[in-house]
Amino acid sequence: MRTPRLAGLGIATMATAAMAIAGCDSGTSSGTAPSGAASAPVSAPASASVSAADPAAVEALTKATSQLGTTSFKLNATSGEGFKLTGAVDPAQGVGTAELSATGPNAQLNIKTLLAGQDLYLQVPGFTKAGTWTHVDVSRLPEGVNVGLRPGQLDPVNTSKLLSSSTDVRSTGPNAYAGTLDLTNAVGLAGVSQVTVDQTGAQAQKVPFTATTDDQGRLSEMTVEIPAVNGQAAQPLKVVYSDYGTPVSVAKPAAAEVTEAPDSLYKSLGS
Repeated sequence: MRTPRLAGLGIATMATAAMAIAGCDSGTSSGTAPSGAASAPVSAPASASVSAADPAAVEALTKATSQLGTTSFKLNATSGEGFKLTGAVDPAQGVGTAELSATGPNAQLNIKTLLAGQDLYLQVPGFTKAGTWTHVDVSRLPEGVNVGLRPGQLDPVNTSKLLSSSTDVRSTGPNAYAGTLDLTNAVGLAGVSQVTVDQTGAQAQKVPFTATTDDQGRLSEMTVEIPAVNGQAAQPLKVVYSDYGTPVSVAKPAAAEVTEAPDSLYKSLGS
């Protein structure tokens, strides 16, 4: 197993490296920075819709994903048995926590992120001592690098941005939708690495997904059928959203428990 570079490391886009450890992805990205900007507005799931798209379905998913930027929620993302990502965020308050765990035959990875307003804290193996937090200067993060939670972006999976690559959203039943995603326009989102896209080939432009909303029209579940690559079995990425409106309480770590991120961390992220 190769040691993954930290580019795109954090709780969301570190999924690429984590899936490699968990045996879900045969390659790791060696320098591809995530494409989602921290302050990017919520995008329509089918902003480049073609005639195959159902306007009513597009509108429903647009409204569903827009709420991820206005109200608190929890999420649970899994891919196979080795990858798990959990989070609880409140975009209105600018706070949230997230944790990623990945296990494989010969490795285990655990990453935590805490965001309190403009202050971002990480617990990263190799950089953070046990029982402490590493404080990150957000202004020093390279353009486009997504470390999971950061000011202006509190959905660790960045579902809205991911769904914006779809051009054929359609309804499949009450509160149920389907379509395809163009992963070539989603590198760095939800663990989609350039390596994955390259190995997937032409299939990367038409990757099936399904989504459901709850009885209030809020996104409740999304599954992306990321294809098998390099002879490894496909392990769909499943994201469940829940607990909308539930208060999320985040307290900054005590000063004695915090150290500033070293230059080496920013360099590892591509700065």
